[in-house]
Amino acid sequence: MFIQTERTPNPDVMKFLPGQPVMADGTAEFHDPDCLRLSPLAAGLLAVAGVESVFLSGDFVSVTKEAAQDWDKLKINVLAALMEHFTTGQPAVTDEFIARRSGQEGEETDEIIGQIKDLLQTHIRPAVAKDGGDIVFDRFEDGVVYLHMRGACAGCPASTMTLKMGVERLLQRYLPEVKEVRPAQG
Repeated sequence: MFIQTERTPNPDVMKFLPGQPVMADGTAEFHDPDCLRLSPLAAGLLAVAGVESVFLSGDFVSVTKEAAQDWDKLKINVLAALMEHFTTGQPAVTDEFIARRSGQEGEETDEIIGQIKDLLQTHIRPAVAKDGGDIVFDRFEDGVVYLHMRGACAGCPASTMTLKMGVERLLQRYLPEVKEVRPAQG
């Protein structure tokens, strides 16, 4: 098995491409030890000393390191954990994780929210996935769209510019109801 690596705009995050599917649907981010039973892949990666968080997507894994760590030293251990996981044939996430996520995702009846999600899915998320990250809709209140930055996008020095210059402008072009885009807290 050959796993490719790519640097991201965030120096603390590296993108790993295992050459096979990681998540069948959606994305997931893990940094809380209480959630590790929901992802065998994240559990293995977070067991590597120096790994702070793990972001899983369709065909890649983004790993965030602790600021004091050096990728030259850490990368080999992350690659070993990825190889171990993918050679065992375990799923990236458990059925419990999938069931929880399905329970949280209700059908949106609000047309504007549906349009926001559609624009994010078709225009924004593919672009940020190339850099090892993701942008996920949180809520729409009083003309403000709140988004979660994940993977390489979380904590990236360019994330504010991405939200304001990229996402906000695009959403405002198509939806005059959108007054502003802000990062969601928590």
